[in-house]
Amino acid sequence: MQVSVDRDRCCSSGMCVTNAPAVFDQDERDSLVRLRQTVLLPEQFDDVMLASELCPGRAITVTEDRPAQTGA
Repeated sequence: MQVSVDRDRCCSSGMCVTNAPAVFDQDERDSLVRLRQTVLLPEQFDDVMLASELCPGRAITVTEDRPAQTGA
């Protein structure tokens, strides 16, 4: 799992930091979201998904790494 953020969409609500403080932080200068890490551990997935769902600016994107499919 990987996570990315769009600081242009961030509205500084802090829901991400509240729900997944090991993954998200807020910049001291402008209070916009910052990532502490981009690759998620399995035990962080639920918290990061909740943070993404609760983000009012929809600034958080979570993607699942999937193995490449081969044609048959």
